Amino acid sequence: MITRVFRNGNGQAVRIPQAFRLDADRVEISRTEHGDLLIRPVVDDRARALREALEAFDDELGDAFVAQVCADRLDQAPRQEREALEDGSRDPGDRTSARTR
Repeated sequence: MITRVFRNGNGQAVRIPQAFRLDADRVEISRTEHGDLLIRPVVDDRARALREALEAFDDELGDAFVAQVCADRLDQAPRQEREALEDGSRDPGDRTSARTR
């Protein structure tokens, strides 16, 4: 199938026909050893590696691990109060909005 290549800002874009529509917002593009372009969809699944690692455990050990992670989250040290930086900007760890300060 032949399609269009067009300029998009300083780069180029390729019109992907509906028959090849991708179910992704981002793609990885590379060249093969023969110089052909290869486009692969990048699936934004940040938790996949953790799920795959947990699947390697048996159910009892996996459940214990998840329970420990949840308990550790509840047992974190309290947030530290910090002075404002000298340039007047706020502490990057301060998540309060300007309206609540």
